[in-house]
Amino acid sequence: MTESNGSDERDQRDQHEQATQAGRQERMPDWEKRFRAPRVSLPDWAEDAPDRSLFVSNATGTYELYAWDRSTGEQRQVTDRPNGTTDGVLSPDGAWIWWFDDKDGDEFGVWRRQPFEGGADEPAAAGLEPSYPAGLALGRDGRTAVVGRSTDEDGTTIHLVRTGEEPVEIYRHRESAGVGDLSHDGSLIAVEHTEHGDAMHSALRVLRPDGTAVADLDDTEGGTRELGLEVLGFAPVDGDTRLLIGHQRRGRWEPLVWDVATGEETDLALELPGDVSAEWYPDGSGLLIAHSFEARSELFRYDLSGRALTEIPTPPGTVSGATARPDGSVEYLWSSAAEPSAVRSTAGAVVLDPPGMKSPGSVPVQDVWVEGPGGRIHALVQKPEGSTGPLPTVFDIHGGPTWHDSDSFAAGPAAWVDHGYAVIRVNYRGSTGYGRAWTDALKHRVGLIELEDIAAVREWAVSSGIADPDRLVLTGGSWGGYLTLLGLGVQPDAWTLGIAAVPVADYVTAYHDEMEALKAMDRTLLGGTPEEVPDRFEASSPLTYVDQVKAPVYISAGVNDPRCPIRQIENYVKRLEARGAVHEVYRYDAGHGSLVVDERIKQVRLELEFAERYLKGVPGAQ
Repeated sequence: MTESNGSDERDQRDQHEQATQAGRQERMPDWEKRFRAPRVSLPDWAEDAPDRSLFVSNATGTYELYAWDRSTGEQRQVTDRPNGTTDGVLSPDGAWIWWFDDKDGDEFGVWRRQPFEGGADEPAAAGLEPSYPAGLALGRDGRTAVVGRSTDEDGTTIHLVRTGEEPVEIYRHRESAGVGDLSHDGSLIAVEHTEHGDAMHSALRVLRPDGTAVADLDDTEGGTRELGLEVLGFAPVDGDTRLLIGHQRRGRWEPLVWDVATGEETDLALELPGDVSAEWYPDGSGLLIAHSFEARSELFRYDLSGRALTEIPTPPGTVSGATARPDGSVEYLWSSAAEPSAVRSTAGAVVLDPPGMKSPGSVPVQDVWVEGPGGRIHALVQKPEGSTGPLPTVFDIHGGPTWHDSDSFAAGPAAWVDHGYAVIRVNYRGSTGYGRAWTDALKHRVGLIELEDIAAVREWAVSSGIADPDRLVLTGGSWGGYLTLLGLGVQPDAWTLGIAAVPVADYVTAYHDEMEALKAMDRTLLGGTPEEVPDRFEASSPLTYVDQVKAPVYISAGVNDPRCPIRQIENYVKRLEARGAVHEVYRYDAGHGSLVVDERIKQVRLELEFAERYLKGVPGAQ
């Protein structure tokens, strides 16, 4: 009798808690639901144990790694850290999960590993000191790894690590480099490097496990190194010396097959208009092709023997990751601006559907092309349903700079739309997806070129009646945060307020404090160090123009950020304080962004509240 009553009481408590939770979710605004709704990454799977997979999820409220045994359906949380974990790799035999252990998002740490079935973590590369990661490749023998490291003192080093043995250094250079891939039989190691000093365009070298070179490939054009190469993967067959690589020889990213033993190159010549990437099908008979063009993407299969290209049907939108399975099916992570992301399969099923509340959708994007000083600029526009202009408008500027906004689901822009704003995202010069010349155009006049394109789209938005010129918000994170602060100073009359997340604010101090790989990128973008090209750093630094800023400024910063370090932001803030400029600063205990859902929601809420305080006529949440 007592046991039965206890059981009834527990059932009642569970029902009450479920009802309470359902009530909280019902009252929660849509913008917050989008952040809280469980989501998952595209699962990685073990080459020799394909039922074993690894993925990232925010199911606990923090983004962490999860193991998934497809044969049993069992899922298990692998990592559990206060600031989250997203960097993980599953060994080809499915026995081990490697994950990168840094301190509070500072990206400086060591690799650890854990058995797939669970158990205690252990050092994965004993004998290697903490560093920034520079690539990782795991061998099929279960005991070999190739580990890339980057430090301010050593530049880049690459080590061969075997269980029970001391790590062996097989590569070292002051310039940035990284591990590309390890061949199927473990006899070849592909490395991307920038020994020529151009961090935007890598060359390739293939090494033996003892560090001796097998082959080099380095694209040049007119004596100037401005053509990049990237490693896409060795053929998945023992003894096969073919390496799939990406090149830019026709002005965009395309794949080719390079036999590193013979030097033969097989150009696929796919004649697709945008950037193309690829990966091998598991049996090596074909390639899974991912084509990105004008902010959307699509998939194809390329048969190597027949040289035939066959489209793999996907809905209109963006495929942000895809993988071919041993049964010939393809799994892919898809979304559009209107529909939340989902892991789908060409076999017809949703691969992973996490339990819990579902994310509300948003409004679709409108494509706009604007003539700019360097050519046609592609912008993506979202407006509240049924709205008429002119509207308070947010220019949400993407980071990178070598990245682009696409027709994909994003909770941040959707939150602004929910609160009555139009949102415009600009794929300025420097963005990927529009050809090599567009991406490389921002060199030397860094930041200023991007702002010219943003200004052209701003002029169109105002003249077309969409945007209210008295209610314009310039915002972005990382490079987008940098462009926000730079824009507020260079174009002080164009913007009503600015919201910058983890920005570059003082370019010279940022250069001296940032991680080594970003120093190399800045030297490439600006043509040297602050001591070598001081005028360029001065012209591109928001600190140079801080006394011209008129708009209220909101800045959020991670105190452990190695990419946009805190000291250079404090320098900028002190200058605002010195002249009594309207500004607010929010500092949080993490790195270059947060993996904690509550923290992300808090930051968005603070940004929305800041905008509502300083803009007139904003309707607020719908």
